[in-house]
Amino acid sequence: MELIQLTAVFLLFWVGTEAVINLKYGINEEIKPGSVIGNVTRDAVKQGFQIAPQPPYLRVISNSEPRWVELSPAGILTTQMKIDRDVVCRQNPKCIISLEVMSNSMEICVIKVEIEDLNDNAPRFPTSHIDIEISENASPGTRFPLEGASDPDSGIFGVQSYSITPNELFGLEIKTRGDGSKIAELVVQKSLDRETQSHYSYEISAEDGGDPPKIGAVQLNIRVIDSNDNNPVFDEPVYTVNVMENSPVNTLVIDLNATDPDEGTNGEVVYSFNSYVTEKTREAFKIDPRTGIITVNGVLDYETTQIYEIDVQAKDLGPNSIPAHCKVTVNVMDTNDNPPVISLLSLNTEMVEVSENAQRGYVIALVRVSDKDSGANGKVKCTLQGNVPFRLQEYESFSTILVDGRLDREQKDTFNLTIQAEDSGIPQLRATKSLVVKVTDENDNPPHFLKPHYQEMVMENNLPGSCLLAVSAEDPDLGMNGTVSYSIVPGEIKHMDVNTYVSINPSGRIYSMRSFDHEYTRTFDFKVLARDNGNPSLSSNATVRIVVLDVNDNTPVMTNPPLVNGTAEVSIPRNAGVGYMVTQVKADDYDEGENGRLTYTISEGDRAFFEIDQVNGEVRSTRMFGENAKSTYEITVVARDHGKPSLSASAYIVVYLSPDLNAQETIGPVNLSLIFIIALGSIAAILFITMIFVAVKCKRDNKEIRTYNCRVAEYSYGNQKKSSKKKKLSKNDIRLVPRDVEETDKMNVVSCSSLTSSLNYFDYHQQSLPLGCRRSESTFLNVENQNSRNAAPNHGYQHSFTGQGHQQPDLIINGMPLPEVRYNPMCYVLDLLVLDLLGKTKS
Repeated sequence: MELIQLTAVFLLFWVGTEAVINLKYGINEEIKPGSVIGNVTRDAVKQGFQIAPQPPYLRVISNSEPRWVELSPAGILTTQMKIDRDVVCRQNPKCIISLEVMSNSMEICVIKVEIEDLNDNAPRFPTSHIDIEISENASPGTRFPLEGASDPDSGIFGVQSYSITPNELFGLEIKTRGDGSKIAELVVQKSLDRETQSHYSYEISAEDGGDPPKIGAVQLNIRVIDSNDNNPVFDEPVYTVNVMENSPVNTLVIDLNATDPDEGTNGEVVYSFNSYVTEKTREAFKIDPRTGIITVNGVLDYETTQIYEIDVQAKDLGPNSIPAHCKVTVNVMDTNDNPPVISLLSLNTEMVEVSENAQRGYVIALVRVSDKDSGANGKVKCTLQGNVPFRLQEYESFSTILVDGRLDREQKDTFNLTIQAEDSGIPQLRATKSLVVKVTDENDNPPHFLKPHYQEMVMENNLPGSCLLAVSAEDPDLGMNGTVSYSIVPGEIKHMDVNTYVSINPSGRIYSMRSFDHEYTRTFDFKVLARDNGNPSLSSNATVRIVVLDVNDNTPVMTNPPLVNGTAEVSIPRNAGVGYMVTQVKADDYDEGENGRLTYTISEGDRAFFEIDQVNGEVRSTRMFGENAKSTYEITVVARDHGKPSLSASAYIVVYLSPDLNAQETIGPVNLSLIFIIALGSIAAILFITMIFVAVKCKRDNKEIRTYNCRVAEYSYGNQKKSSKKKKLSKNDIRLVPRDVEETDKMNVVSCSSLTSSLNYFDYHQQSLPLGCRRSESTFLNVENQNSRNAAPNHGYQHSFTGQGHQQPDLIINGMPLPEVRYNPMCYVLDLLVLDLLGKTKS
């Protein structure tokens, strides 16, 4: 495997915000296919070039020789085939392959691959031998041009020198032509004598500059002829002329003149091109043999050949003529005959695509403008025509078309660009190139609902699975970016999943999943999501409200009077007058509006005796009932709604005429307060009888055990003497006054006979009594609360009188303390109540 000589030169320069990187590589010719030239990705990244995160890292915009080199998706530059530089570039000193690549960030990398020449070709003469005739009188120094050897290699590997073997009579002089090639001239070094030797044979060798050098040889045959007195002579050995390219045929180039002083045929000169003048030169020019005038014979193109070197010889027509030689160098002058050529370095030269999301500075195409003319004729200015959101950025060897504004495919999806190139020649030549830019779609538009809110009226009792409505959302994007699908946003309706109420298909039609009940759900809201299929996808939502309309699907229900098997019994006084309210019929209907508005009528039965209010359902009598009236009447009351169709409920009412009731004619509802007064009076009477019974029984028991139990009266035993005068206890002498239990643990009662109009509250321990009341005439009652009783559960409830101790008498009547007694609290309270009632009875 041949060694690849690789060099890379990096150059990074900035123009505004745009970056262009130049990478240069060098390889030898003749390397085998698949050889790696360089890792473009790695070398570009080292210079700050931004590449895609995954292959393909770089996109090839142009490749001057796609047959020879290629760039892999990973950015590895390799050879496609065996490269023969001598075929590709011939004698050009530089042989370069150019590539332009672009990253996803729209940075540009220009790659130059120079093919280095190898010395793989030896010099070669066009013929196997060279025959030349020389007059014997040719003086030393006379020169004869020889046809040179050619070598496909360039530079130092081309022909560098010539040699002649042997070299005793003749020598070689090396000359360089205008195209850089070298030729040899045979130089006579010594005098010749035809009689001594008429033929010479030599070997001419051509050697290149390789190491080791390669050599090509040809045999030189020299024939010495008799002398001719005089030979033609040119005025100048070298002529230089300029000819404009595209000159018409027969345009004069130069008029050569060679003189020969001989007369007759010996002095008649004939002109011709040397034998080794190339065929290309013979096609471009011609020479008149008699006059020596060189004229244009074909098309002269400066862009193809700038210099022609013509070797002309002139010889007379005498015997043994020695020709004269001169060289004519023709410089072809450039004219502005080539308009600029615009080339688009893109995969599609007619149309390019760019995303609508492309930012300013995004490169959409590379443009290369060339002009074969030179100087001002080849200096080109390139512009972008029209008011478009693009601009042209010019570089050294190419230009780029950049995005220079906001692109929106939904507003405009195609732009027709016109590129104009104009040179600086006289007259100016220009060229134009059209380019169609297609803006590709990006998912930059979310679906848009036609309405943000949808409302649909649905009758209740709908069939599950029926279509309720259709929603629609538009997406101006194309393809999958504009394909919209619909779904229900998760949520709850009355603590149930919304999907148990409704569903939606991909086209936006909403279906019911259940039968709706207006009485349970009158309205419900949910959200519909519209999502496109772009990546990433975009979405929007709309609110849908379903209003469930009422249907007359509820039959009225009788609630009053209470029905038993559809029948109610009502009693009214026999002497009830006209307008007496028998009962009020009430019914409920869960429907709304007219469907729930009820009207009451009497449909059957004794309609002559009763009437009903159609609105409130009050049933009233329409006539008096006499002594001979029957005891029962029957009517059928119907409650009917106003729906369509109408629904109804009926009640069968039996009206009894009660002989026990003798109520006066009344209009209006029954007086309930009277009933409560009667009930309370009855309860009070029963309680009064019960208390009398308990009091009598307690008195009888007290006499048997000789203890004060239920009544405080006169007592005849104790530690004190009987008073000579008994004082009767009256109800004014005893008053029971409860004190707030939380305030104290005792209840103090005082009553004074002189202050019977009001009760007096005070503590027994206070020093003074109410004004006008003597302590001897006061009555005290001290009863412990329930908490003090519970404090000693094992002892009887006792009150003791100890005189002036800390414990005071529980009961003092008219200033006289009672003796210690066993006492039942319940009996005591009942006794007080009896005394109070007796006092009320007497009064």
